Amino acid sequence: MADRPDRPTRAAYVHWEQATTRWADIDVYGHMNNARYFELIDTMVNNHLAAATGTDIRRLPAIGVVAEVSCRYFAEVGYPEPVDLGLVVERVGTSSVVYRVGIFQGDPVGRGARAAAEGRFVHVYVDNTDPARPVTPIPDVIRVAIEPLLRA
Repeated sequence: MADRPDRPTRAAYVHWEQATTRWADIDVYGHMNNARYFELIDTMVNNHLAAATGTDIRRLPAIGVVAEVSCRYFAEVGYPEPVDLGLVVERVGTSSVVYRVGIFQGDPVGRGARAAAEGRFVHVYVDNTDPARPVTPIPDVIRVAIEPLLRA
């Protein structure tokens, strides 16, 4: 596909975490089930926010809700090797953030040099004190945590 973006390398990401794979993650074909990719993407973003802010992000006056999530697959990921997860912020708006999460497996200078998959994850901030949940600006504590991850 000529219009498909290139397979990302590790250099495209700013923050890193590692996750284990589990026997239950694989499907009948021996590769990681699609739902597990989305769990890893969501966990990576929220792990970073909780650690970088030092607070329970669920208790902030404004919380990020998922408005969009997608994943591009490039290579199989399987059990029992761990996966390296890279995080970068693509865009920060007034009330939304676009993250990209690279999923890598294998030797960083070998087959693991390029992403096996890349997720796109969009948070839109809403008022956590109003049951109607109107869109609201990103809290300053979140903005401080995500701006160092921003890459054009």
